[in-house]
Amino acid sequence: MKLFCSLPIALGLILPFSETGVAFANTNLDSDTYKVLSTENDKLSVNSVKTLLEQGDSYITKGDLDKAKELYDSARELAKQLSGFYRDLNGAFRGLDARIPKEMEEKGREALKIWAEANSRLVALYIRRNQHEVAVPLLVEIIKIMTPTSPEAKYAYNQLLELGFVETPLTGF
Repeated sequence: MKLFCSLPIALGLILPFSETGVAFANTNLDSDTYKVLSTENDKLSVNSVKTLLEQGDSYITKGDLDKAKELYDSARELAKQLSGFYRDLNGAFRGLDARIPKEMEEKGREALKIWAEANSRLVALYIRRNQHEVAVPLLVEIIKIMTPTSPEAKYAYNQLLELGFVETPLTGF
């Protein structure tokens, strides 16, 4: 039994002096070289959502509404995922390190804003196709994810008013 207890101690003393199989960490690396998600070309970022929206816009100008819808849907889903990830991280670190929730709150707000923008593009597309019944839930979602006094939510509510889904004009904000 004493052999098993002393074996890890002996190995701990002998192995550091062995030259075979030793790998040393390179401490001279720039942190940006291994932060693959911090570049502008990553797939899991607000920049990716913006790129998808821009690509969708280009298909709108070409008249390919189906491809534009596909890209807008992808942008919406990615923004929704990002928002959820940032919200979850915010909650996980609340009370532990104030810097992390603050950063996640800022990133989450940005993700919510781009999510609302993706919804707005889809709404415009559905209205253009006379599919108002599909546009309404997206407009309601914009109001839900943004504060009702935000410009995005006000615009969404006014569109609901124009479509006849609501009757009371928004005043006082």
